Amino acid sequence: MNMTGEGSTGILLSIQEPASKPMSSLAAELATLLGSVDRPGDYVTSGSIELLPPSLEIEGVGPVALPLLPVQAEQIISLAEAAPFGRGEETIVDPAVRRCWQIGPDRVRLGGRHWPRTLGTILARAAEGLGVAGPVRAEFYKLLLYERGGFFVDHRDTEKAPGMFATLVVVLPSRFTGGELVVQHKGRQARLGLRSEDPAEAGFAAFYADCRHELLPVTEGYRLTLVYNLIGPGRGRPPEPPDFTKEQARLATLLQAWSAGKGRSGDITPEKLVYPLEHAYTPAELGFPTLKGRDAAAANVLSSATREADCDLHLALLTIEESGAAEYAESYGRSRRGRWGADEEEIEAGEISDRRVTLSDWRRQDGETPGIGEIPVEEEDELSPPDACDDLMPDEERFHEATGNEGASFERSYRQAALVLWPRARFFAVLNQAGLRVTLPYLEDLARRVVESAGEAASSLRYAARDLATHMIAQWPRRSPFPRDETVPSAVGRMLEALVQLQDRDSIERFLAEVISAGNLEKRDNTALLRALALLPRLLRTSLVERIVAATTATGFGACADLLARATATWAADGTAALAGAAARLVDAMPDGPARREQSWLDEDSVQVNSGVVVDLLTSLGRIDAPLAERAVETMLARSGTYGMDRVLLPAIRTLIASGPECLRALEQLRAACLAHLRARIAEPLAPPPDWRRASTLPCHCRLCTELAQFLKDPERQSWSLKAAEADRSHVEETIRKARCDADMATDRRGRPYTLVCTKNQASYDRRASQRAQDLKDLARLTTDGAR
Repeated sequence: MNMTGEGSTGILLSIQEPASKPMSSLAAELATLLGSVDRPGDYVTSGSIELLPPSLEIEGVGPVALPLLPVQAEQIISLAEAAPFGRGEETIVDPAVRRCWQIGPDRVRLGGRHWPRTLGTILARAAEGLGVAGPVRAEFYKLLLYERGGFFVDHRDTEKAPGMFATLVVVLPSRFTGGELVVQHKGRQARLGLRSEDPAEAGFAAFYADCRHELLPVTEGYRLTLVYNLIGPGRGRPPEPPDFTKEQARLATLLQAWSAGKGRSGDITPEKLVYPLEHAYTPAELGFPTLKGRDAAAANVLSSATREADCDLHLALLTIEESGAAEYAESYGRSRRGRWGADEEEIEAGEISDRRVTLSDWRRQDGETPGIGEIPVEEEDELSPPDACDDLMPDEERFHEATGNEGASFERSYRQAALVLWPRARFFAVLNQAGLRVTLPYLEDLARRVVESAGEAASSLRYAARDLATHMIAQWPRRSPFPRDETVPSAVGRMLEALVQLQDRDSIERFLAEVISAGNLEKRDNTALLRALALLPRLLRTSLVERIVAATTATGFGACADLLARATATWAADGTAALAGAAARLVDAMPDGPARREQSWLDEDSVQVNSGVVVDLLTSLGRIDAPLAERAVETMLARSGTYGMDRVLLPAIRTLIASGPECLRALEQLRAACLAHLRARIAEPLAPPPDWRRASTLPCHCRLCTELAQFLKDPERQSWSLKAAEADRSHVEETIRKARCDADMATDRRGRPYTLVCTKNQASYDRRASQRAQDLKDLARLTTDGAR
């Protein structure tokens, strides 16, 4: 049910709420107030029902097809009379007040095998929705037909029969638009469409007789309606609409104090409150119009109170997932036969090791599904009451028997619909509880909508995006120690791109200072980072780069080198001298450099570098400070274990000479060292082996490996066969691989055990010959390019 309009002002609590109530107190008080809503129902209820079309006959028309055909609608109009309305003691027909056609019950015959049961179901749901206990009878009043332009202005029904307390309308299948029913009561309003797109469904609504209501104009088609008088149980006073004015006022006061307190420093109240409902609802039927009994009453009272207190109210599915160790217990008569024939013990849930409580499947009061993902629940603070889920029965429970490595375990889950509310100004704080997997797509969507909007709409969206970004930055997760997938955008990169799209310089500065400067930088983020830095003033951006480099070199040296190389290329027009501080920090933190070796906490992987890192480093240093570049080269040449000549420095010098960076002296220093390395290796003699003697130094000296070594150093033997068990053959194969022996391996699978056949080759010579060819090529390249 879509509730709109102003709520009651209500009655103030006699004791004012403190600015920050204890967390459990707020949740408990909400539960207490909602618990006082002791009567289910509301002034109006509505819904839809699957309909097996009744047998409908109208005198003068005959059987009427459903959905209603336009030609039969015209026939009904030709035989109907204009519907009047009451004014005091008079009954008047005035098309300015009511445009509608009616046919009395004496000319309408309703039947069919399924109709009595369908009407009974509608009547039961209407009685429950109105909160009426005891038998309720429906008395057919008339059939109404609204054509295009038909309407009925705001009015109140008169009592048409003894004991009548409410009106029931059933909208039969027909094609029309418009014609919404608006029902009002004590400052509240419900606007009901009652039109179903499915011809096998009918909409219905019931409301108390003292409610003011109107039918808005039908804009297209024909709206065919059955109207019933609802007669209450017994001969006493007819039922009246529930009145929770006092409870609503107290709830509004409680929520207003909560909302006001959230804006103060030191507030410890929860961000949201979660009120589990009594009835079970599937995700498909979850919605405000389908709530039952006390659930509907609580939702209606909260609907008014939250509007008064400027809070948001949603429906959601509360899910609890638990897992832990299971235990075997005697089953006493319920034992089952195990696979070895003995009776097995029954598995029972033991201690819970993991418990997860979340909200999902969100519904707004207008029936829409907002773009809110799965949000966690803080049970001790946000559940109302705090023990609301203590006695739930699991919806699913699974047991896993013990295996060789693990003991028995269990998994179970509970699901319950819940009303969820929070101060409207704290929506993004609530959304932020779900983490980046929810907030990042939401922020990206806001950024896209800002770009596509203009004027006040864009300003409003931009303000919302800045609010969300503030919450995200404040609770950004720490850097993960696990390796990332460099092929996909990171959360940091996506955040930066969104902030750049928003042109939000304040949030960019805060994100760089609080998140990235805390060590959250990866190489893949540098493109987005430079776009963000470009929006900041020159002095600020260079200061931030130095902070980022200082915080990241220990765990992301390559990312920092790449950042400086990109920055110096991008900001060349502004000069690069301002980056000298960042460059000096980078050189001080070079892998395996004097400052870096003092950081004993770094693992081995953190000091690995490649040629690309060297290229980025020397390229940026050449643009910023040539002496720093020379110092960097000296460190590289002194640390051959980290900066291997063949693995790192030679590939780097090839690229550097081709690109011609500005650090000429440092480049010449590196080139000279590489040339000396190449000339020394080229000078070594190179000839194929004269006999079958091969290198025989092995890492293992067991009996089999000793036999292998003797074979390798024998100048006469070309092959060796080892007939042995698989474990022994595998060990010898591993030794050959580790020592890079000049031997091919094959397994002869004839007979048992199999035979490992080792045949000598000249792989070492081939590798050296290939290396010689590459060395000669590099020597020519470095000599020619270096001479230019």
